[in-house]
Amino acid sequence: MRFTGKTALITGGNSGIGFAAAKILIAEGARVAITGRDGAKLDQAVAELGENALGIRANLDNEAEVDSMAAQIKAKFGSLDVVFANAGISGPTPLGGTTAAAFDAILRTNLTAVFLTVQAALPLMSAGGAIVLNGSVMRELGASGTAAYSATKAGITEMAKVFASELIERGIRVNTVIPGGTRTPIWTRGARAGATIDGTEQAFAPRIPMARLATPEEVATAAVFLASTDASGITAAEIVVDGGTIGAPWGGPMFRKG
Repeated sequence: MRFTGKTALITGGNSGIGFAAAKILIAEGARVAITGRDGAKLDQAVAELGENALGIRANLDNEAEVDSMAAQIKAKFGSLDVVFANAGISGPTPLGGTTAAAFDAILRTNLTAVFLTVQAALPLMSAGGAIVLNGSVMRELGASGTAAYSATKAGITEMAKVFASELIERGIRVNTVIPGGTRTPIWTRGARAGATIDGTEQAFAPRIPMARLATPEEVATAAVFLASTDASGITAAEIVVDGGTIGAPWGGPMFRKG
């Protein structure tokens, strides 16, 4: 198994892509720390993942809680081999109708907290380690009302390249997975409360060449590959898992109809 004897941190690992990645890593021999803000969901996830999972309740917007997370991982595992900085939030930020606080909240979670997470994890990592950041196709789609979210995901892409440059001499690789629309709870929270994942897929499918949303497992598999020794020659790169959305946008069913 690729991750026997390895330890990993997955932020936002109590649901969606992060939880799927945790399941894969544990199945391949790793011990995995997952973080989440909701204690009940975190406990449920750990119970399902089993004895090789460590749940850490943390608000990663808070630098002290990020440092506490790292301290708990050090006490339990001693070191880290893999970091999957996966946690993120979305929300509408239209011009003319957005407060500074609403805009800053998305930047804080999706960008600053990722930086702080990687920074806190680094003292636990050594040569051969791998860091994977979770980006998004939204970095380049220009979707109305998504200025903050889209900006953070564009920032993730470039920040990963900077991290890769800084960490290459330490033997730590840094890459990015770029999901498109994926079947995760993010579609049913916040401003989208009351929506369903199936309804979202039905609305978006005509614009996706594969005519469906990705599954969390499909994105997680790409992230785990980047974290594995199978990707030992890869750094400052990315894998896009979006059903062709940005690579072949005219392949969507709505454009194929005669």
